[in-house]
Amino acid sequence: MSSESRTASAPLDELACLEAMRRGDPGCLGGFFEAWADRLYRLSLRITGDAATAEDVVQESFVKLMTGADRIEGRSRLASWLYRVAYNASLDRLRDQKKLAPVPAEDGDDAAVPMPSTLVEFGRTPEAMLRDAETRGALDAAIQALPPSLRAAFLLRDVEGLTTAEAAEALGLTEANLKVRLHRARLLLRERLSAFVAGRQDREVQA
Repeated sequence: MSSESRTASAPLDELACLEAMRRGDPGCLGGFFEAWADRLYRLSLRITGDAATAEDVVQESFVKLMTGADRIEGRSRLASWLYRVAYNASLDRLRDQKKLAPVPAEDGDDAAVPMPSTLVEFGRTPEAMLRDAETRGALDAAIQALPPSLRAAFLLRDVEGLTTAEAAEALGLTEANLKVRLHRARLLLRERLSAFVAGRQDREVQA
């Protein structure tokens, strides 16, 4: 499955489609697949690190959509519902593969999270940094190094663009706990990218 965005056709009337599916008409399933499959695939691929597993998660997510449409409360919650199904399915795969370490409690404060040990001025805008293949690769590696719980919070909120409320619902968290996870993820990414940029600056000076 391509991770590139699909070309948009006519806007999908999600509420009307959900109502049709609740009546047993699966005709809109293809529209939902076109609208959401790539996004669910990206999330699962980032969580599991395996393309075949991510494909399976997408298929499972849409089977559950087809059989559980009556449990979705409305259009504003569709993204959260689908992401939550895909996220939980991805974690189930990791547990089955014994690749998922215990997730620490997230309901305390974040005082235990260390400040970055390396702080540098990046010197370039984030957009310019992301156009640089080496920097983009470092960011991707830093995201993959996050624990799955922090990675999912960062991906849903900062990459996929869900609201805090939607991301919290997708992960089964309170908004306060989602913010804690997101803060921790950003701190860890900041530290890893700072170390990368500092090393790169040292190499440029020595060149």
